[in-house]
Amino acid sequence: MTDFTSDTPVTRGRTAPPKREYYAYFGIIFLAALPLAFLTWGLSAARQFSVPERGPLARAWTQARIITPHIFSA
Repeated sequence: MTDFTSDTPVTRGRTAPPKREYYAYFGIIFLAALPLAFLTWGLSAARQFSVPERGPLARAWTQARIITPHIFSA
């Protein structure tokens, strides 16, 4: 039998950042990206005389999905 009480093995692994903190940053970045997404969506709609297939919410969501992991990997 093995006795782990005197020499407990130490596990060294990456711990994931807290989800609440990730979602808080994601929400802030998403809200910050919304005005620019609406502006670029409107300008591209005016230039092409048609509605772009991706809306401003999808554009802001994509930007937040790209930027937020960069904050946690730094």
